[in-house]
This record gives sequence, C-alpha cells and structure tokens, in this order.
Amino acid sequence: MSNEAAKVSKKPKVKLAIVVGMVILALVLILQNMTSVETRLLFATVTMPRALLLAIVFGLGALTGLVGAWNMGKGKPPKA
Repeated sequence: MSNEAAKVSKKPKVKLAIVVGMVILALVLILQNMTSVETRLLFATVTMPRALLLAIVFGLGALTGLVGAWNMGKGKPPKA
C-alpha cells in the first residue's frame, strides 16, 4: 500500500475519533449541570434543567452542521 493510500484510509478513523470525543465531552458537560434554570423564549419563560438546555443547544448545533455539510455536498459533481 502506498503512503497516499494509507493517509486516505486513516482519515475516516480520525474524523470518527473527533466526533466521539466531542460527544463524550458534551455528555460530561451536560451531566455536570443538573440545576434548574429559567430560560426566556420570546414572550414565555421556561424552567428546565440546565442539562436539558445544553442537550437542546448541542442537538441544534449538530443538526445545523449536518444540514450545512449536506448543502455543501450538493454543488459537487458526481465522482466518476
């Protein structure tokens, strides 16, 4: 196997390791913040655990990243 092929095969493993690390970090942050907080959403005030608020924000960020990556991939020509 050439050096170039070795670099290509390691790339998905590195991405997976980064994603797993980010998820573990997010879970640690969420589980350490279990106190209730008041959050104002436009005209309503909602009381929820800080962990739930962090989980919602993390999920929205992940969804935004996935949609952005999906939209960027649409403009590329198909591989031959």
